[in-house]
Amino acid sequence: MVAAVLLTLGSCKTAKLSEAIAGEERGEYFDAAKIYRKVYAKTPSKNTYLRGSVAFHLAECYRKYGATQKALNAYNNAIRYEYVDSSSILYSAKMLHRLGKYAEAGKRYREFLNYVPDSRLARNGIIGCDSAQMWKEMPTNCKISKFDIVSTRDGEFSPVIIGDKADQIVFSTSRKGVVGDSIKSPVTGIRNNDFYTIKQDGKGVWMKPEHIDSEINTEYDEGAASLTADGSALYYTFCPMEDGIPKTADIYRSLRSGANWGAGERVVIFEDTLSMAAHPAIGMDGYLYFVSDVAGGYGGKDIWRIKIEEIGKSYPENLGTTINTAGDEMFPFFRDDSTLYFSSDGHAGIGGLDIFHATLSKEGWTVENLKSPINSNADDFGITFEPNKNCGYFCSNRNDSRGADHIYRFEYPGYTIKLEGWVLDRDEEAIEGASVRIVGKDGTNRKIITRIDGTWQAEAVKDMEYVMLGSAPDHLNQKQTITIPDMERTETFYVDFYLPSISKPVVIENIFYDFDRATLRPESKEALDEIIAMLEDNPNVTIELSAHTDRKGSETYNVNLSQRRAQSVVHYLINSGIEPERLTSAGYGKMVPKTVSKYYARQFDFLPEGQVLNEEFISTLTPEQQEIADQINRRTEFRVLTTNYRLL
Repeated sequence: MVAAVLLTLGSCKTAKLSEAIAGEERGEYFDAAKIYRKVYAKTPSKNTYLRGSVAFHLAECYRKYGATQKALNAYNNAIRYEYVDSSSILYSAKMLHRLGKYAEAGKRYREFLNYVPDSRLARNGIIGCDSAQMWKEMPTNCKISKFDIVSTRDGEFSPVIIGDKADQIVFSTSRKGVVGDSIKSPVTGIRNNDFYTIKQDGKGVWMKPEHIDSEINTEYDEGAASLTADGSALYYTFCPMEDGIPKTADIYRSLRSGANWGAGERVVIFEDTLSMAAHPAIGMDGYLYFVSDVAGGYGGKDIWRIKIEEIGKSYPENLGTTINTAGDEMFPFFRDDSTLYFSSDGHAGIGGLDIFHATLSKEGWTVENLKSPINSNADDFGITFEPNKNCGYFCSNRNDSRGADHIYRFEYPGYTIKLEGWVLDRDEEAIEGASVRIVGKDGTNRKIITRIDGTWQAEAVKDMEYVMLGSAPDHLNQKQTITIPDMERTETFYVDFYLPSISKPVVIENIFYDFDRATLRPESKEALDEIIAMLEDNPNVTIELSAHTDRKGSETYNVNLSQRRAQSVVHYLINSGIEPERLTSAGYGKMVPKTVSKYYARQFDFLPEGQVLNEEFISTLTPEQQEIADQINRRTEFRVLTTNYRLL
């Protein structure tokens, strides 16, 4: 251990050096750096080992409280004095990366690979350096602006949007007026953070930020919060001190009573008090997601999760190597139950902490950098979205010479994504007053009523899956699913619903049999699978499957053939998982000729609406017209028998 070696060197500087080492180990990086800097200045240049060791530890302290240029200079000194730890090369590369010096950073990353050839951090660093300039030159269609009304020189971060109207924001800040205003943190050298809130007036104008004057704010550090869906509880990061010494960061919970927040209480995720837990995020799946450097991770800080109801009863679960790296993964935020946003300096990025978007599918997580202008070569983190919109807020210390964090607003403007379509019956007649229920993966749930012409329309967002249910009185329901791609352009997606009637038979189009046989042909599969989907969308109906023939042939032959054909359809549905009790087969032969609907009357001008296609009428038609009428009569239909299956 380097600390032990340093302490054995024996000199007049030992006492001060031991103070620096102890401070660093306690996480007091700002205070420890001041001591290391004095020790380094007083150490003779001929004492190369001590100068290299002190320079490295000084660099580590600078890096951990965000002094990038100072950290780079100190790492360079450690390298110059041939400090034995190769991580000085890796971290100097990361500092160059943060400063936007991509060519130099790439060289350092490649140099580090000579020592650790399989380093994921170095390889991702190279990819990030190679991509950063292109991402900057070709930014995404996103507009960002500083949220000036909350901005101070002291910094603010981690906004939490409250309310469906997004008209209130809770955020953390170290500005003047916090509890313990005169106390400076030994970790960062600035005041500890408190929660403030900002609200909109009745006209939607943001008012002056206000300190939350309740027990939730203390003289210690509060920040990085997440609100439960019902708005009754705030989970947040709390960094207490004991006898002037920082303790491990932990997650606390404050309950709301009326308009006030109560004193926070520790959420005991880890029994031992040495394992940190911070940056809580409430998922829609009942999990609490958080950040920790507890043993069992993949290096640095990882994102973990635990069922809220299991806190204190079971051990948390690491999100795995697709999300987590040997670097730091922090500030998780769930937009819906399968879309995670987080910040990382271990994945390929522009520099510092970049914000990443991760989607969950059956194959696992897929991670993507949000690119410029959301990301910069500074630290970018703490993103949050307004409900049901492609806009929100994030934090960054870009363009601040002191490295203070500030809140930025982002919006993906200039394009609209819409869903629209028709709700029709199976004869393609518009159904006025039908409803379309739209449920998104982000938790949105809307009900749209069709216009007089059966049309409907709704707004959508990119990179979202929607499940929709069309319904209308005296009709069966129909479910549709659509996934909107991750895109930034104006586009309309069309979804039509064709709802079968409950009160009259419905023709199943495109059912084909071998000639003079009851065997279903392969091209019938698509139509039959639609019937299966209809039965699954309407689990309480029973139906009759009927087959009909044309006027040719004997009655006995046609009834027998049609019965076998109807039974073939029933067998297919049963083999596909539909309960036999829900299905009845019937063969009507030529006994029930088709009555011409509006649909057929529009298609064939020689067929009057309401006309029964019996032999007497068909004999008046031309041979070509007779073949069309016979084809219409040769059909497979279903009709609803009951709508209360398994309800009684």
